[in-house]
Amino acid sequence: MTIDVGRRSLLRNMAWLATASLILPGCGKKEEGGADSSSSAGAPAVLKKVGDGVVEFKYPDNPTFDLVYLAEALGYFDGTRTRPRYVGKVAAPQIIPLIGTGEIDFGTRMVPLVISAIASGLDIKVVSAGGKTLEEAPHMKYFVRKDAGIRTPKDLEGKTVGFNSFGACAEFVTKKYLRAQGVDVNKINWLVVPDNQAEQTLATGNTDLAIIHPPFSGGAESNTELTKLWSDYDLDGGLGGMAPYSVYGKFAREHPEATRDLVGAIAKAANWVNANPDEARKITAQRIGMELRLVERFAYVENLVVTEAPIQYYIDILESEGKLPPGKIRVKDVYTNEFNPFA
Repeated sequence: MTIDVGRRSLLRNMAWLATASLILPGCGKKEEGGADSSSSAGAPAVLKKVGDGVVEFKYPDNPTFDLVYLAEALGYFDGTRTRPRYVGKVAAPQIIPLIGTGEIDFGTRMVPLVISAIASGLDIKVVSAGGKTLEEAPHMKYFVRKDAGIRTPKDLEGKTVGFNSFGACAEFVTKKYLRAQGVDVNKINWLVVPDNQAEQTLATGNTDLAIIHPPFSGGAESNTELTKLWSDYDLDGGLGGMAPYSVYGKFAREHPEATRDLVGAIAKAANWVNANPDEARKITAQRIGMELRLVERFAYVENLVVTEAPIQYYIDILESEGKLPPGKIRVKDVYTNEFNPFA
């Protein structure tokens, strides 16, 4: 049963997600593929159907490597009656809470955030797998300054780690690994820093280690003052690297065909990216105004079909961290492949 949770109540119940987050206005620019990126002065506009039966889904207009933007640029929404409606930039920690209350209809963030949202009563479901970790294309990388004297996990005690949000992969994958290496994670200062600011924050000494996701990890890779310690592939073999797409439950129930169109379009885009990683980097570089050589590639789960092992991985972590009562959430509560035409 869907539980109607107001945004104010949501932010109380999920304060650890909402800290240091804000919704920024959109830039109103014309996107690659012809979509008009518009923003509102306050909360995103509520839009469902426009003209001639077209269904629009509300989606963040964020500067990142993203399958919705690529699917639109590649024409994969053509021939459907479904289109993205960009509603402005949305800070990463706010994406899942806003999907859960319907202020945006669709978005991508890591599995533990979705699990926690479902456990709190929000109306949200994973409907598509997303990125995956490969040794040559990890989901996130760990950087330090070359002169920092940090070489082993134990060296991080007493230091400041910058990462993009609490409650997601950067926190839980890292803490799980560090504990296994005998590190007291309570002796580390955890600081939320957006990915696009993480390299500069590290280089200026405001953090001692930065956990950065593509495409922005490419800048840190090329920075001669920094060195990479690990990737998430080194930490868990990529098990925690699935970055799925989730939908507002009410939207999926009211617009099942649009949801199928959407999932099908990004699945086609994901397969295209896997086959054409350099071309995908070019589109992303143009879209976000980033130098091409610094844009790192993404790898995606084939056909974006969701598998259960990455979800169970995070259920186990959340239970062991005391963030989720044992048995409260099952894998089947978190996802469905019913909207994926390739499943």
